[in-house]
Amino acid sequence: MMHKFCVAPMMDRTDRHERYFLRLLSKEAFLYTEMIHANAIVYGNKKELLKYSPLEHPLGIQLGGSESDILKEASIYAEEYGYKEINLNIGCPSSRVKAGNFGAVLMKEPHLVANCVEEIQKHISIPVTIKCRIGVDEMKEEDFFSFIDIVRNSGCTTFIIHARKALLKGLSPKENREVPPLNYDIVYELKQKFPSLEIILNGGIETLNEGLIHLKNLDGIMMGRSAYSDPFQLSKVDSIFYKKKDMNLTKQEVFLKFIPYLLKEFENGSKIQLITKHVMGFFRGNALAKEIRTTLSNIQNERNIEKTLFNIANRLVT
Repeated sequence: MMHKFCVAPMMDRTDRHERYFLRLLSKEAFLYTEMIHANAIVYGNKKELLKYSPLEHPLGIQLGGSESDILKEASIYAEEYGYKEINLNIGCPSSRVKAGNFGAVLMKEPHLVANCVEEIQKHISIPVTIKCRIGVDEMKEEDFFSFIDIVRNSGCTTFIIHARKALLKGLSPKENREVPPLNYDIVYELKQKFPSLEIILNGGIETLNEGLIHLKNLDGIMMGRSAYSDPFQLSKVDSIFYKKKDMNLTKQEVFLKFIPYLLKEFENGSKIQLITKHVMGFFRGNALAKEIRTTLSNIQNERNIEKTLFNIANRLVT
C-alpha cells in the first residue's frame, strides 16, 4: 500500500529540493509537493511549477482551488508531467486560503468538493485524493462524517485526515497546527463507518513508533514537521512500514550523495542556501550541528563551495 507512510505537503518546505533529499533516505515513503494553486499551473509557468526529478517518485501533487474546470486542467497537466496522484487541499486554515475559497473552508461545501472530484476524475486516470481536517469552526462530528460520505460518493476513496479542527476565526495558521486539540478517535471511528475507504492519519505524529500504533486502526500515516525537523528517521521507513530493505546509509553517506545534486543545482543558477535550508534538521544530534548549520546558512559566500560541502561531510562520522 503506497500510503502507509507519507510526508505531508508543507508550504516553503516540501519543494523539489527537499523531496530529492528525502528520497535519499527512503525509497518507499509517499511524497507530496507543496500546495500549488490550480490557477498558477493553468495560467502561469507550469514548466517551472511542475518540475521535479524522477528520483522523487512515488510523488503526488497537492492542488488548491474550488473551480472544477481549472482544477481539471491543472490535473491533466500534472498527469502529463508524470505525477502519480492529485491531492486536493481541503485542510489549510490560512486566511489567504479562506479568502480564495479553497482549503479548510471548503469543508462547509461538500457538494462543491464532490463536484470537483467528479470533474477531475472524468479526465485523468490517476487517483484523486482529499486532505482535510476533522471539521471547521462550529462543525459537529456528524457534519464531518457527512462531508466524507458526500465526497466519497463522487468516487474519492482515499482521505488524509488532519485530526484537528480548523478554527478560521481568531487563530493563525501556526496556531491552527497546535492549538485545536487532536482527536484521533474520530478518525478511527471514520474508518469503522467506512471500512472500504483508505484513511490516512495526519497531525501530531512525532516518531515512526507513534505512527505504527495508529496503523492498528488505520491504513496509513502522514508525518509533517517532524519529518522536516528530524529527516534521518525516514531511513527506517522502508523496513518498518513496507517490510522492505532500508538503504542502510550513514548520515555521512547520505550527505555525500546529496553533494552532486547541490553542486549541479548551483551551477544551474539555484541559490544554494535555499536548498541547504531544508537539511538543517539532518544534523540533529551531531556535536558540531550548530557550526555546520551556520556554515550552510552562509555557504553562498564561500570561495570553494564544493570543498566546504565535503568538509561538512567529513564531520558526519555517525
